[in-house]
Amino acid sequence: MSSVIHLETLRKSYYLGKQELPVLKGIDLDIQKNEFVALMGPSGSGKSTLMNILGCLDTLTSGKYILNGKDVSKMADNDLAEIRNQEIGFVFQQFNLLPRLSALENVALPLIYAGVPKKERNERALEMLAKVNLADRSHHKSNELSGGQIQRVAIARALVNNPAIILADEPTGNLDSKTSVEIMNLITEIHRLGNTVVLVTHEEDIAHYAKRVVRLRDGVIESDTKKTEPVSAL
Repeated sequence: MSSVIHLETLRKSYYLGKQELPVLKGIDLDIQKNEFVALMGPSGSGKSTLMNILGCLDTLTSGKYILNGKDVSKMADNDLAEIRNQEIGFVFQQFNLLPRLSALENVALPLIYAGVPKKERNERALEMLAKVNLADRSHHKSNELSGGQIQRVAIARALVNNPAIILADEPTGNLDSKTSVEIMNLITEIHRLGNTVVLVTHEEDIAHYAKRVVRLRDGVIESDTKKTEPVSAL
C-alpha cells in the first residue's frame, strides 16, 4: 500500500534574529490511502505547525515531505498553491466561507481555480452538496444557514476537487456537542467511502472517531496508536 503522506526526518524552526526556535524536531510519519488519523498534542506540541506543513500552508526547514507521490519539500510558493488546490481538501474550525456567495458558489470555488467550466463546476458543486444533505440549501448564503450547515458546506467544498487527503483542523471547535456529533458522523462516512482523513484536534472524544491517533509532544511523535475495535459514534 502506497503512502499518501510520507514524512522523513521533518524539521521546522522559526528564527528570532539569529536565535533558532525549533518546533518540529525530526518527524517520521507515513499515512496510507484511506486511513483516518487524528493528530493530537497539547498547546506548543507542534501539531498546528505540522498541520500547516501537511496542508502546504508552510514549508519545512529540513527533511522530506512526499504528498501523493510528489516531493513538496522544496517547491516554490506557486507550485505549493497548485498542490493545495489539487491534492488537499481543507475543513477549518472557522469554516472560511465567503459570506456574499451562496452555498453552491462557495463549494464551486476550488473548481474556478482549477479552470473547470461553469456548467461542470455547478453540477459538481451541487453533487457534493447533495452528499452532505444540503442540495435544498444550495442558493442560501452563510447568514441563512446554521453552524452545522455551514460546516457541511465547508466539507462539500473540501471534497469537490476529489483531493488525495481531507485535512480537518478542529472541525467541531465552533459547534455545540449535538452538531459536533453530526459533523463527525459525516466525516466518518466520508472516510468510509474511501477518503483519506487527517483530523487535528485537542479533544479526546473527537479523536475517538479516528482509526489511528498520533500524539505529539515538544516537537516529536510521542505515540502512534492504531485502533483495532470498530469505531462507533458517541
